Amino acid sequence: MAGHSKFKNIQHRKGRQDKLRSKIFSRLSKEITVAVKMGGGTTDPDMNPRLRLAIQNAKGQSMPKDNIQRAINKGSGGDAEDYKEMRYEGYGPGGVAVVVEALTDNTNRSASNIRAAFTKNGGQLGETGSVSFMFDRVGEITYKPEAGDADTVMEAAIEAGADDVESDEDGHVITCAFEDLGSASKALESSLGEPESVNIIWKPQNRTPVNEEKAATLLKLLDALDEDDDVQNVFSNEDMSEELMEKLSA
Repeated sequence: MAGHSKFKNIQHRKGRQDKLRSKIFSRLSKEITVAVKMGGGTTDPDMNPRLRLAIQNAKGQSMPKDNIQRAINKGSGGDAEDYKEMRYEGYGPGGVAVVVEALTDNTNRSASNIRAAFTKNGGQLGETGSVSFMFDRVGEITYKPEAGDADTVMEAAIEAGADDVESDEDGHVITCAFEDLGSASKALESSLGEPESVNIIWKPQNRTPVNEEKAATLLKLLDALDEDDDVQNVFSNEDMSEELMEKLSA
């Protein structure tokens, strides 16, 4: 396990997500609705793992219970849009690999908008599989700092069967094998309490260094993708120094 290593890139991406907070609830609602619909209308989180994770994440973002229930009702009511899960892959400025996950009711619109975001911001959309081989599909569980100190979280993660922990003053990021996400999150919840988020992510195997010029354009691309209503998640393998990220975030 990595233990006390920093995760500034994750923090930086999280900081940009905070700026898009107005969109977070709508994305969480969509995921809850889709989880119910794809689960055959099952509204019991214990019988629908995807719904359980979606509700867990909604609670982690302090989404009101009424909003969560409305999203569940929409998924079970039969009047929800038919969303399709799509994955788009490509390269951003500086050769940075980018994976985009979308939930859309119009694949033509999504493909067109995502292609335009890449093209306008120095990137190039590729075929499915063109960059995902450079990532590992893993589970990610995050906790706020108050969950415990680094040693406490490390011990809990080991007991839960996790593979890696990264901790600093902004919190803890725990990763585990994709197939162990459900059991690991339950075990951690017993020892550390409810997590801030539980997700399946694309974790870069290696990171691509980018200079200041490329980094500025790359962030414009990532922001454009994040702002698209069909986009649920964006993963990339950029490597920027802490100083550069602070400068670009100023």
